[in-house]
Amino acid sequence: MTETAQQREATPYELLGGDEGVRKLSKAFYAAMDRLPEARTIRDMHKDNLDEIEEKLYEFLSGWLGGPHHYFNKYGTICLSKPHRPYAIGEAERDQWLMCMDVALDDIGAPGTVKAMLKKPFFMIANMMRTR
Repeated sequence: MTETAQQREATPYELLGGDEGVRKLSKAFYAAMDRLPEARTIRDMHKDNLDEIEEKLYEFLSGWLGGPHHYFNKYGTICLSKPHRPYAIGEAERDQWLMCMDVALDDIGAPGTVKAMLKKPFFMIANMMRTR
């Protein structure tokens, strides 16, 4: 017997509004990083123009949240630690990233259930990026 959408829980990708919602989240994340003085340390780790990294975050989040695997299909791997290795990322930087994601989820109007569902997994990913 095949599983229908009604028989299973919706993925975070679906709960955020699919492709459009994940794109909005990626855009809101980098907008938060760009405007929040508390995120200056991690903002300074990025190029002036955030378009390319915003697209990469969208591609990664799409698959990670249960949608199409754009990042894997494009790059053939999902090793997030390697591109972060050159940067001094500790607890403070991790927490800045998490703050930007929390703000982004609020900015796009993500439901509280989705924010709660993603809190621990986002922490785990952000914590794995630590280099110090």
